[in-house]
Amino acid sequence: MIQAADIREWRTQDVVDPDGHGIGSLEAVYVDTRTDEPAMATVQIGLPTRHRLVFVPLDGAIVGPGYVRVAYGKALVKKCPAIGTDDVLPAEDEAAVFAHYGMAYQPGAGGERQLARR
Repeated sequence: MIQAADIREWRTQDVVDPDGHGIGSLEAVYVDTRTDEPAMATVQIGLPTRHRLVFVPLDGAIVGPGYVRVAYGKALVKKCPAIGTDDVLPAEDEAAVFAHYGMAYQPGAGGERQLARR
């Protein structure tokens, strides 16, 4: 289990794919609101004048010195629905992020979001 205190130290770490290819830098970690466990991260990608944030699941992630290795390939991550660096993922767009990775989306019984930024 990943400890919440640990995820705060991941910010700005390099995010790499299973083959070690750099994807971008970790911007924030999102927890599953049902379990309060880390579920996804936003990764800053793009050119310096055109940065955007993409989401990547943290299941199977490995943390090393100066990097977070995710279980998803660089090409797949970069095609994920994106938000601007100052934007918030709209609740109605959460399902598309999960669908991109072939994951089930399960909002709360009252329609609550599944992801919360930590």
